Order: sequence, then C-alpha cells, then structure tokens
Amino acid sequence: MNSIMLHDIINEAEMQHGPLALDIRQISRRTFLQLTGIATGGLILGFSLRSEANPVTPAAANEFVPNGFVRIDTDGKITLYAKNPEVGQGVKTSLPMMIAEELDANWDDIQIVQAPINEAYYGRQSAGGSQSTPTSWDICRQAGAVTRSLLVTAAAAQWKVPGAECTTDSGKVLHQASGRSLGYGQLVNDAAKLPVPDPKTVTLKQRQDYKLLGKRISGVDNRKIVTGQPLFGIDTVLPNMLYAAYQKCPATGGKVISANLDEIKALPGIKDAFVLEGNDTVTELMPGVAILATSTWAAFSAKKQLKVKWDESNASKDSWSAAINKAGELAKSPGVETLASSGDINIAYQQAKHVQEAWYSYPFIPHAPMEPQNCTAWVRDGRAEFWAPTQRPQGGITSVSKMLGLTEDKIEVHQIRGGGGFGRRLMNDYMCEVAAISAKVGVPVKLTWTREDDMQHDFYRVGGFHALKGAVDPSGKLSAWEDHFITFTDGTGKPTSGGNINEEEFPLLLVNNTRLTQTMMPLKVPTGPWRAPRSNSIAFAVQSFINELAVAAGRDHVNFLLDIMGEPRWLKPDDINSINTGRAAAVIKLVAEKSGWGKTLPKGHGLGLAFHFSHAGHVAEVAEVSVDANKKLTVHKVTVVADVGPIINMSGAENQCQGAVIDGYSTALGLGLSIENGRIQETNFNQYPILRMKNAPVVAVHFIESEFNPTGLGEPALPPAAPAICNAIFAACGIRVRELPLTKSGFTV
Repeated sequence: MNSIMLHDIINEAEMQHGPLALDIRQISRRTFLQLTGIATGGLILGFSLRSEANPVTPAAANEFVPNGFVRIDTDGKITLYAKNPEVGQGVKTSLPMMIAEELDANWDDIQIVQAPINEAYYGRQSAGGSQSTPTSWDICRQAGAVTRSLLVTAAAAQWKVPGAECTTDSGKVLHQASGRSLGYGQLVNDAAKLPVPDPKTVTLKQRQDYKLLGKRISGVDNRKIVTGQPLFGIDTVLPNMLYAAYQKCPATGGKVISANLDEIKALPGIKDAFVLEGNDTVTELMPGVAILATSTWAAFSAKKQLKVKWDESNASKDSWSAAINKAGELAKSPGVETLASSGDINIAYQQAKHVQEAWYSYPFIPHAPMEPQNCTAWVRDGRAEFWAPTQRPQGGITSVSKMLGLTEDKIEVHQIRGGGGFGRRLMNDYMCEVAAISAKVGVPVKLTWTREDDMQHDFYRVGGFHALKGAVDPSGKLSAWEDHFITFTDGTGKPTSGGNINEEEFPLLLVNNTRLTQTMMPLKVPTGPWRAPRSNSIAFAVQSFINELAVAAGRDHVNFLLDIMGEPRWLKPDDINSINTGRAAAVIKLVAEKSGWGKTLPKGHGLGLAFHFSHAGHVAEVAEVSVDANKKLTVHKVTVVADVGPIINMSGAENQCQGAVIDGYSTALGLGLSIENGRIQETNFNQYPILRMKNAPVVAVHFIESEFNPTGLGEPALPPAAPAICNAIFAACGIRVRELPLTKSGFTV
C-alpha cells in the first residue's frame, strides 16, 4: 500500500463521508485515529507526546494535537516517519532506530519516510545545534513503545490472556505459554480501536535489552546516494517547471538601479528577466535581478551576461584587513564591557610563578556545502508549495508567510534531503527568493545558486580576536585567566550571530581568579551559525592557550588539564548543558591512553591534546603530526574520545566524529575569507582550498557510553581538532600557532 500523508487521509475521508469541518492542525486524538482507520485499513499511530524538551501546543483546552510516527499496514508493512531534516548528520536513520527499538520491529523490514512538515504534530522539526537526538530521545522511544503496547493489548484480547504474558520480537506478538504468535499486520485493525495510553505510562526498555540501538546501521539513503538517484533539492523536477537564477549585489545592502533586461530576455532559452525590489531583510529577500529559463544552464549562461548598476549608498563597506588593524589597537586597552569576573586577578598575577600573554585570531569562513543553495516553489491560487532542502522548514514557512501575505496553513513544505548544511540552511533566504519569483510568474520554479552566489551571499562564521593572559602559581596550577574578546556587532548592541562568548566559557568556572571583557566593532556582512557555533573558533584560542600555560608551568598537558577539572561534579548541578568535570576527565584520560600519549616519537613529530565541551558533548582529541624543515605539515592521526551518552547508531556516530575532525583540520589549515569594500574576495574553490582526500588523517574514534541521556554529535567533535593539531605542531617543531589558517604561518601539505 502506498504511503498516505495526513492531507491524503483527510481527502479520502471527505470523499467517503463528505466534507469534514475541521482544521488539520486541530484534529482530536479520537478523530485522528478514526480517520486513519477510514483511510488505510491499518494503523497510523497518532497521539500526544509532550515533554519539556519538545513542547507540543494544545489544540484546545485539555486536548493535544496528535503526532504520527508509525504506520503499520494490514499486510505487516511498517513505515516509520523521520521527523527532522536530513543534511548528512544521519537523523533520517537514527531517529527511526529509536522508534524501531521500542517497537520491536525487524529493521530490515521497515520503510523510512521523511515526515510531513507540521510542528503542530511533530514538535521541533529542524536540524541544528546537535538537538535532534536529545529532543527526540523520549518522543521517538515513546512512539515505538505506545505502538507496541497497543499491539500487545490487541493480541492479548484475541487470545483472552493477560497482556503481561505476551512479548514482542521482530514484528510479532508472542504468547510463549501457548506457542501462539500474531504478526503486527494481523493486529492493527483491532489496535486502532483501542484507547491510546498516556506515553508517560508505557515502559521503555533498559539499555541492556537493546537489540538495535548502538549497532552499526547503514544510512537509509546510502544506496540511493552512491547510485546517483535523485534525492536532493537540486534534483527536483516538476511538470512545466522553469529554472531561475538570481543576482544580488556583491556587497550586502546594495539595490538595483538598472539592468540590461532586454538583452537578457533575447538570449536563447530565456523566458523572462525582471527586478525584485526585495524587503531589505537579509534572511528573506534582498533586492536583485531574477532570470527565468528553460534550463539551469541557460539561466546561468544569461546571468554571466547580466550587467547591473547598483546603488551601494547603504551597502556594506566592511574590510577584514581594517578589522585586524583596529582589533590590534583595541587590544591595548581593557575591554569595553565586563562579562564575567571572579577573585582578584591582579593579586593572582603578583603571586604567580609565571604570567603568559598571547594574541589569537581567526578569520571569517563560509559554510560552502557541496550542494549550493536551491529551492523549488509553486505559488498559485493563494497557496505556496515548496520542495526545500532546508534545516529549518518552519522558519521558512514563517518568513514566506510574512513576505507573501499568506497564512501559514496555506504554505506546504516538502522536506528534501540537503547536500550539506553546517548551519547555512538554517536561513531560508533561498526559499523567499524562489517564492517571490514563482509568485510573479505563477508556475513552478526551481532556483539554483551558483558556487559564486553561495560564497558571496552566506551567513558567515564570524572572525574574532582574543587577547589572553593567564598565570600559573608556584605549584604549577592555573591561578588566573583573562580574555579580552574582540568581536563584531550588527548594530543591535549585541554581538553578531555566532560572535558571542559565554560568561561560563571554559575554563572560567574552574579558575579562582578570572576576567572576561568584550569589545565590539561594527559589521554589516551577515553572519550566522557555523558547525559548533562559537565553540568552533573559541576552542582554538582557549585550548591552545591552555597548552601555552602548561608549557610555561613545565607540566605535562594531560595532568595540567586534569588539575583544572578538579573533583568530579556538574559545574551547574544536574544541567546536561554544563560541563561535568568527571566526564571531562574521563575522556581526557582515555584519549591519552588510546593515542599513546607520552610515547617516543621520531624527530619532527609531536602529539597535541585539546578538550572542549560543546553542545552538551564532552570530547577530547590528540593529534599526531610531523613538520619538516620546509614547514610541510602532515597530520598522521587524530584520536577522538567522546562522551555523549549512549550511542544510537555506531556507524553514524563514528562518521560524525571523523567528518568533524576532517572539517576542523581543513578549516584550520587553509580556509579563510578576505573581505574588502563589503565584498567576499574568495568566490570559488580555486581560491578556497578544501582539504584533499590524500591529506586526510586517520581518525580513530572511541566512545564512553555513560548513563546520561544521549546528546547530539554533529558538532562537539569539531572544536578540539584545530587546537589539538596546533598544539602538536608546537610539540613537533616549537612553532606556536596563534593565527588561523595555518597557511598564514607558512605551513603547507
């Protein structure tokens, strides 16, 4: 039986029983179950799931909006709905695994379908912040457990035996005492008539009883990906579709004065060309020129011949070279704003055995996913329909609603797999652009950005600067920590997105005498979350400087870091979003053991350690590198130890750690942007050299599967990579790296 989405259920029910006077967002639990029975002759489980991590807004007093995660047809076919966007982080596999574990279904017999976008049913449906796992852990397990409970109850009623005598395995309910069994498909019609139990009352499995979780499971789309099947947004094709390109001012904020539209319209394959005034909201629709064609190639070819005169009176004039000079001047004075302080840092300096100072900097970088931004839309008859590889579909719905003046219930998003995101697809400007284009012509339109568009119109990882000062006392322990953080503001009086630092940033809560100050410089270039926001850059400065202090104290880095952690404790009691020093110490000790810390190495080789707490993950890494006389760098191996609680999919978890390390190394090695007169200078990969496969290190991954609830893993393994490699470089050749990328210091591969 073909999969039936919620709107299909309503349509079929209306055909059989006449118009239904209800809003799909306000269906009661009972009505939902009745409709699913009408439409399928099977079971689509709809029930309330509410938790602090994933609140679901009631449809009315004492009534919850149902969520649908499981479908079982009468022939026994099981379909599980993956509720969050898939952009390579593996949640289309791991979230259904949580359901399947509690359902006691055979994984090989399950079909996985991307869930419809409807946060009224599913709660949070986004991919970012390594939140998919922790916010779905209870919900997905409860979905499977409630389904299993209903099936067991249905079987027990047929057999007239107590439900406690029944067990489940591989898609069957078993009654061992009588040797009877029933497949799930044989039970769904009876199960659909039963009252749905409160999800909080169902019994969930203990970890020792898991049959699926923790195993290595291949991604559900892997075969389709390697055989080139159309899965991604850029593959979308609709009947009578036109293909679009969109040209914006290279400097953020520029507006169109004029363009050679008549010349463009006369080119082969071109159907139309026009100016969009935009709404001057950089996350939605900036002014530009749209070109519509019979193919993407024709649109791109015409775009190369487009000549636009821009009004740049209010456009960005930002300059990275000027920012570097300005930051250097600002660092000579205390920070304008004090964010945190403790103890008496001046006395700590006076009593110190050694005081160390350093200046660290890192550049702006783009997300540069392999699939450039794209989206397909069809706006017609007061409705808008999207095929979008977005990380935040609800955000896109909200933006388009505001821009087009449509209510959100008139906007439908089909979630398409994204070819990489890293935070870029949290912004939905491409959805707004194609919506505006399709609204003007009334036909389906696929908008595709060029690589140059993607590089020049990103929401960048913001660059930054740290003037660091620290002290070690006569016993060799860290006694003072000071950071004058120099960042950027977009005019709101607050740091620009991704450019802030937390007053609880490591190691501030672990040192008696501290001072964290901040100074902001103006910025108009847009910034945003980049894989492990804040941590991806702050870790480089912080964890490298800790190594400097360990060297100044004449101490082994591992022992110096363990001393900082102190006794095992939560820095904020029972807050999983704060460091647990016991978990931190455990990953540091294990990474030292697994990497052979302290072993004898050939001349020119070195080991470097870094720990960082990011997105509720405790991760330590050791890099082994070699540097020759010409500064040729080889990263031979990076050992990773992570504690993110129990692992859902071992294959996916290892993949995320390996990818994070390579991403972190690639970025640290040679990636950075030059910004002059508001323009990004590096516009393609020939100017932005991503790490090549031949230079990728061996990445050995180990997990401490602690008893805490699982947290995400898309981000935590990235921040320690750069400082571990830089600390290893110092151990190998005595060169201290304080500026990224490494190529700025003359290193090559």
